[in-house]
Amino acid sequence: MDIKGIIFDLDGVLCSTDEYHYRAWKQLADELGIPFDRKINDRLRGVSREKSLEIILEKSSKSYTEEEKRRFADSKNRTYRQLLSELTKNDFPKDVTDTLLRLKKAGKRLAVGSSSKNTPLILERLEIRNLFDAVADGNDIVHSKPDPEVFLLAAKRLGLAPRDCLVVEDAESGIQAGKAGGFYTASVGEAARLGLGDFRLGRLGDLLGMI
Repeated sequence: MDIKGIIFDLDGVLCSTDEYHYRAWKQLADELGIPFDRKINDRLRGVSREKSLEIILEKSSKSYTEEEKRRFADSKNRTYRQLLSELTKNDFPKDVTDTLLRLKKAGKRLAVGSSSKNTPLILERLEIRNLFDAVADGNDIVHSKPDPEVFLLAAKRLGLAPRDCLVVEDAESGIQAGKAGGFYTASVGEAARLGLGDFRLGRLGDLLGMI
């Protein structure tokens, strides 16, 4: 296996904004009178904003129009972006920075492949955009994971074929997307605990021992 490029999911892999997502969805659910807890929140990992909303609305006794759903999704995103103002470069783990720098020194091309439309804002707040050779995110794609579109675009922007890239993911939908696109896959976090992916990492730094 000759890996030339590594494509990282953002949230849950490089950083964690899960608590911000939870707080924003929780606020919306409370406003709508819909039960929402961390178990439901776990189902939203790696899922687009629109699909996440559909999961939350499963618990509602009401039916909503598409226009109302758009307003709900926009409201959640406004709350989430407000919460992201709390994010700073100090929230980016030093061991992750060190791992990325060592991978670059070893000649690996690095990319972010995230379904989130807030990826540019998060990279800006963390001050880490310069660590990556390419970024593909929810603003660039039509289909979210488990569709491989975002990873295929990231590979294209790296100038590499999928077979030359490793996708690193923490969500089942992300691992599925990587496999569907013809990539090698490595799992961390929840996906690793579920035994998913070609490789399972205890921490991101484990990449240094396998590439």
